[in-house]
Amino acid sequence: MNRAPDMTRHDPRWTLVMSVAASSLSFIDGSILNVALPTIRAATGASAAEVQWVVNGYTLPLAALILLGGALGDHHGRRLWLVIGTALFGLASLVCALSGSLEMLLAGRVLQGIGAALLLPNSLSLLNGAFEGEARGQAIGTWAAAGAIAAAIAPMIGGWLVEHVGWPSIFYINLPLVAAAILVAQTRVEEVREPEKARLDAVGAGLATLGLGAATYGLTLWSQQFTLTPTASISIAGGLALLLAFLLWEHRLGTKAMVPLMLFKYRCFSSLNLMTFLLYGAFGGSLLLIPYVLIEAGGYSPIEAGLSLLPLSILLGLASPIMGKLAVRVGPKIPLTIGPIVVGAGLLLGTRIAENQAYWTHAFPAILIMSIGMTLAVAPLTSTVLAAVEKHQTGMASGLNSAVARLGGLIAVALVGAVLVGGGAAMLKPFATALAVMGIIAMLGGAASFFGLQGKWRRHEPETGQTC
Repeated sequence: MNRAPDMTRHDPRWTLVMSVAASSLSFIDGSILNVALPTIRAATGASAAEVQWVVNGYTLPLAALILLGGALGDHHGRRLWLVIGTALFGLASLVCALSGSLEMLLAGRVLQGIGAALLLPNSLSLLNGAFEGEARGQAIGTWAAAGAIAAAIAPMIGGWLVEHVGWPSIFYINLPLVAAAILVAQTRVEEVREPEKARLDAVGAGLATLGLGAATYGLTLWSQQFTLTPTASISIAGGLALLLAFLLWEHRLGTKAMVPLMLFKYRCFSSLNLMTFLLYGAFGGSLLLIPYVLIEAGGYSPIEAGLSLLPLSILLGLASPIMGKLAVRVGPKIPLTIGPIVVGAGLLLGTRIAENQAYWTHAFPAILIMSIGMTLAVAPLTSTVLAAVEKHQTGMASGLNSAVARLGGLIAVALVGAVLVGGGAAMLKPFATALAVMGIIAMLGGAASFFGLQGKWRRHEPETGQTC
């Protein structure tokens, strides 16, 4: 008689369970609003720019503070800061659900982003330390798959809730995951701290947040009519100046910086982050636009728009753990080159989406091809980032790569105002243009992998100059 394997108190599989539960919060809220945005806009009377900030109010602090969140975990304890971030995320979800105004909703979204910036890097750091070798690749693949599945299923669940309960209810589904992650963390996961790795760079975090905020605000204003108003110009210029100051500050701090710029001397690491920025920017922008346009111009209900993304969750769920192991054996270059190119092809195919057309002949082929491309890329990307630097730098490298992914999505959402400002059939032309641009950007991500990665998998060795 076969018995289920015993999961002891500190079995690493508990760490995997906790990491999946906690990080799924971030992935869910990164996508669940996509099918609710038209309803939220109608209910609150929000403008196109305000709709963009419902998304970017969350993404901005996540992108800017994720490295600080990892450093706090290194210094005071990764489990501690994961629990703090998860609890803050749960509180912020209640604020969003109970919000009686757009301003309160935006405040809740910002708090959610801060909570995600604390929990996400610490969940991955705890997971990375709990496994070794091929088991680590499989665990990371499972973690990536679970997050991607959560992000893909969330619009379907959110669509049903919007249709039958109301848009505030989409925030309540976070609470069971919050409770599960905190319970497992407190009872089944050991504390880990490495204060020698901590980079508590408050000045750098402040400059990054203000710089990204100002630049994103200016780009959001510009994207409405592609006109540089004085306010947009000042915001973009001020944001760029602050980001330049951030880079100069980080360079001055050297090895003590929140973002050690020396990591970018590794060709593999630089290529991976460029690919991440391009791929996740294109993909993140499309996940906002496709459900929105299907509802507003295609006549879909919220739940139908959510169901349209189901191929993504199925493929990622089935194949990502396998791809994580496969990439360790065959090397990352092939999947990380082909994956973004396939995503780009799917985005170009998505330009055919229009009014009064069957899902199976127009939306489905594009979403299916995009899903195949992301399945090829998601797990190998995470594993390859960890292999691109020295072992003691893996926490910093994974946190930086996560920040770059969110930064890509942040900028993409800021630039889609021309689509959101319209309504009905008027959205279709700018929508097709936006998807075509995103498709090209995703393919450029594949080119970055092709020219930047070696064919074989190796951890960086300073003596030989080899990279993954």
